[in-house]
Amino acid sequence: MNREEALKLVNQHLDNKNLVKHCLAVEACMRTLAPRFNGDTDTWGLAGLLHDLDYAYTADDPEQHGLKTAEMLAESGLVPEILHAIKAHNGKAGLDSAMDVALYTTDPTTGFIIACALMHPDRKLESIDLRFMQKRFKAKAFARGASREQMAECRRMDMELDEFLSTCLAAMTGIAGDLGL
Repeated sequence: MNREEALKLVNQHLDNKNLVKHCLAVEACMRTLAPRFNGDTDTWGLAGLLHDLDYAYTADDPEQHGLKTAEMLAESGLVPEILHAIKAHNGKAGLDSAMDVALYTTDPTTGFIIACALMHPDRKLESIDLRFMQKRFKAKAFARGASREQMAECRRMDMELDEFLSTCLAAMTGIAGDLGL
């Protein structure tokens, strides 16, 4: 499966445009992280783009989230590592590889960064910096749905949180137009 086919599936299965933007943001972060861990950029990007494909189907049954996506993609020809990372991002498989950990940590991080941008007066990613994110990270009431513990697991990839946040911000800033930010 190539990116165009994956994006078509995302648009076909996800009606919520903000969720599509979230998938694009996770894809951008995953593509940026891949070279650091000798991962294939396209493979990591596909994992990020497709990770929430089942969201509309599992909203009322979060225990199936990720598992349903893997089931939906079983005959797609994707490498098993992508399907494993998709299951792992929701705790349905072990975090056995750098790609697994990257997807697990990037998922809440993109929501956190978007919340930072939306809070900023000009509502632009380019206006956000590490200091701004650090302050918001410490405020537990801010972007409450973005698990700080899950984001901090970036340390399992030998990345400090500040470097991880900066890397994801740079990746998302690169597609700010697609994200409307």
